[in-house]
Amino acid sequence: MKGQLYLIPNTLGESPIERNLPKDTIDITKSIKHFVVENIRSARRFLKKVDKTIDIDDLTFYVLDKHTNPNDIPGYLNPLLNGINMGLLSEAGCPGVADPGADVVKLAHQKKIQIVPLIGPSSILLSVMASGLNGQSFAFNGYLPLKKGEVGKHIKHLEERSIRENQTQLFIEAPYRNIKLLQELLLACRPQTQLCIACDITLETEFIQTKTVAQWKKQMPDINKRPAIFLILG
Repeated sequence: MKGQLYLIPNTLGESPIERNLPKDTIDITKSIKHFVVENIRSARRFLKKVDKTIDIDDLTFYVLDKHTNPNDIPGYLNPLLNGINMGLLSEAGCPGVADPGADVVKLAHQKKIQIVPLIGPSSILLSVMASGLNGQSFAFNGYLPLKKGEVGKHIKHLEERSIRENQTQLFIEAPYRNIKLLQELLLACRPQTQLCIACDITLETEFIQTKTVAQWKKQMPDINKRPAIFLILG
């Protein structure tokens, strides 16, 4: 009998485990000995927050990041094929969503391994919930192009799509580039376009506000180097 692959959400920052993860998710996480992770150090830190008594040295970690050789990934599933449960742990939020773990999940499906998604925070869903924008139709676009001159064009394209389809468009940026992206948004978008900025979601410093682009131009928020997600609806 094959093991089960549990998809384990992580907190969105240094917030209490109990506020973000239900007891069932915590209990299952504590029972697992094999984890696919993006970074071993941060995974160890998370697991110690889950339970201080966990023996980290008794766990096995398989690193999945941009440097991982794709040919190595099938071997990560060997414990599952031998009947041992495994956990796929995200760096923040939910595994497989804007996360390299999707490759492991895809391969597990091909191997007919049962996938078990666990409950936890998602900045995408939480920001849509709190934005007041269209929650019936929305699209997450990940990171926008980095090349100079392309960001504004891409923003205009997303705004036009938003207007045409009445669809909320979401995207993110590295925290240290938040201000630059916000400036691009205020330059590219129409004054009446709705823009939600959701920052530090689930943290004590949480900031979520929706205003028109014209209103944001009057006073820009302090979001420099803070995890943020941006939503627009034309």
